[in-house]
Amino acid sequence: MSKGPVLFDLEESGEALPDVAGAAPVPDPDAPGLDGAAMQRAARIAGARPSRLARWFWGLLSGVLGAVISVAAWDFVYRLIDRLPILGWAVAALILALLLVVALLVLRELAALGRLSRLDGVRRQADAALADADLDGARAVAARLIALYAGREDTRWGRARLEEQVGEQFDAAAVLELVEAEVLAPLDARAAREVEAAARQVATVTALVPLALADVAAALTANLRMIRRVAEVYGGRGGFLGSWRLMRAVFGHLVATGAVAVGDDLLEPLLGGSILSKLSRRFGEGLVNGALSARVGVAAMEVCRPLAFTPRHRPSVRGMVKRALTGLIGR
Repeated sequence: MSKGPVLFDLEESGEALPDVAGAAPVPDPDAPGLDGAAMQRAARIAGARPSRLARWFWGLLSGVLGAVISVAAWDFVYRLIDRLPILGWAVAALILALLLVVALLVLRELAALGRLSRLDGVRRQADAALADADLDGARAVAARLIALYAGREDTRWGRARLEEQVGEQFDAAAVLELVEAEVLAPLDARAAREVEAAARQVATVTALVPLALADVAAALTANLRMIRRVAEVYGGRGGFLGSWRLMRAVFGHLVATGAVAVGDDLLEPLLGGSILSKLSRRFGEGLVNGALSARVGVAAMEVCRPLAFTPRHRPSVRGMVKRALTGLIGR
């Protein structure tokens, strides 16, 4: 029995030599992975639904504080009128003006929620017309979209072409395809630019700001602004409550499907797994968070769009990530 090392000469045996250069790198268990922690925390914050007890608490607290503030304001104005009538009536006029502004803000929020509801109604009608192959229903959807975008100059040319050609289509799917190509395609391009800008901003802030929780706040703010602008592109123009509702819906969907739990899979085709593992921790986290923001933006487009995407017009998350992060990772 041999006591020393055994040497096998592969060249003499005629066997193919292994490709050592092309072998996968040995995994390092001590090296932390890039998981987009900031975007995951922002998703949990935005997608979390408060419990019924918490909703009761905040509702009762708002009612009590509103009553206390109202009584205190009334008592203050009443005593001020008794002591200094002119100044008291001036303060009363200011409070009435404030209440009027608050009422206008509430009406604007209700109008924004109504616009979002109209978009949801158009989408449901389009889905029903497509499922039932209802030509009249599809033409009604086209007419509703023409009326919805009647005051927008950026859709004027597409609306004109749609009105000319919609009567020539004799299939519900063809009518909806025409609506998507002529009216919604330019809006999709604008929404994609908003998503790419938000993804670039999140990646840059995460990579350059080392403060704890600052990246979470930046990701949450940038994604809320992105969702609001995407809704405005499609005609939603949601207020604060409408934007927050959309954000909760988008993040809740992503958390439920697990799509926000992985981000480096979008970057490996662009950078390669070995290069991604050699990046600095902060810069790598920035790229992953930017990729996850792009994924959130595509989900926002799907939620806010009045028609569901067909496979032909569905945006590519990977392509959007590549365009958004081109200036950060080179070409």
